[in-house]
Amino acid sequence: MSLQKIAHVPPPTVKADATVMDAVELMAEAGVGAVAVVEKDQLRGIFTERDVMLRVVLKNRNPSLTHLSEVMTSPAQTVTDDMPMEEALNFLLEKHIRHLPIVDREGRLQGMLSLRNLLEHMVEYLEHELHSLDQYLANDGPGG
Repeated sequence: MSLQKIAHVPPPTVKADATVMDAVELMAEAGVGAVAVVEKDQLRGIFTERDVMLRVVLKNRNPSLTHLSEVMTSPAQTVTDDMPMEEALNFLLEKHIRHLPIVDREGRLQGMLSLRNLLEHMVEYLEHELHSLDQYLANDGPGG
């Protein structure tokens, strides 16, 4: 299955010269924990809730005066849409990250995969499989 089917498409994006406050307002409005930082159709970085906490609040920076180029994570870890879901999950867990931009072969942003969306999808799939197995066992006829 395509990662884009469970990712946030299109993802919220901002430019590197936007302020932290601009990004946080967009994150709150979109209900997401990260925004992609894009310039000229290319992913330049990612700005996450963790960046707010460690690079802005902890450093006592003014969010209205601090530009994302100063505090974003760059370069961002990325994947392409053809990565298997299990591999994407392992990648997120191994790297200790919660948001993963999906890019095409030219580096253009396609979507934003979150650990939450990936896990929710996997739980739904497993629930469906369990229900199917339960139905199979319940419908077993005589002598089966």
